[in-house]
Amino acid sequence: MARLPVLGLLAVALAACSSTPPSPASAPAAPPQASAPAPAPQAAQPDANAVDPAVIRALQDMGATLQSLKQFEVGISLTGERVLQDGQKLQHTAIADLDVVRPNKLRAQMRSARLQRDLIYDGKTVTLYQPAQKFYSQAPFSDNLAALVSRLNERYGIEVPSADLFVWGTPAAPVDNIESAMNAGQDFIAGDLCDHYAFRQGQVDWQIWISTGPRPLPRKLVITNRADDARPQSITYYKWNLNPKFGNATFAFTPPSGAKQADFVPLKSR
Repeated sequence: MARLPVLGLLAVALAACSSTPPSPASAPAAPPQASAPAPAPQAAQPDANAVDPAVIRALQDMGATLQSLKQFEVGISLTGERVLQDGQKLQHTAIADLDVVRPNKLRAQMRSARLQRDLIYDGKTVTLYQPAQKFYSQAPFSDNLAALVSRLNERYGIEVPSADLFVWGTPAAPVDNIESAMNAGQDFIAGDLCDHYAFRQGQVDWQIWISTGPRPLPRKLVITNRADDARPQSITYYKWNLNPKFGNATFAFTPPSGAKQADFVPLKSR
């Protein structure tokens, strides 16, 4: 049986950009013959180094909502930056579709111009299929989805797209290491009004846009790597379907005609 390394899609790190909004532009001066009106009081700017408890609660509410979803489908659109040695940035894009039934069923289709991967987990076996090469790898597994994404990453270097969706709202995503958390206002994301929050953790800044209303879900995530002087970013958009119709074959894998099996190769064996 062949032994092939398995590589992930564009890695989606856990974070985004936090910067104090600029002060409003000054109004033009009044004509000399007219007395200038008293300046309007300016709203206090958020402290970029403070942790706002209300923002932490909003993040926890989003995590609780994610963990409460019994099944869902989410379309993911990702743009990432690669920095060349001379500092020039190149953008790359990828898309993914996740079909999820908690606690232990997942189908992830990951596509970019450089990579095609299908990840299928039926609660007993995890399968990684590479359509272009017609290779597939399988391994037994019987834990929940949060454990699955952690295991795949740590042992095989496989990145499940937006793996944070499975760990937000769990002990695996603590909030006590957040150094800065602020409310950055509101924006519309694909027509949905969202609350915009910004965080800082170590060498990573991140922003998240959470839909308002009874089901706060992430709609956009921006990650900035401050460990690199070029400050590369990744931008992820989420499109949710909370009433999907999954068939019996959604989480099953049948090798296509001509497909060959290959072993998963652990990171330490490469």
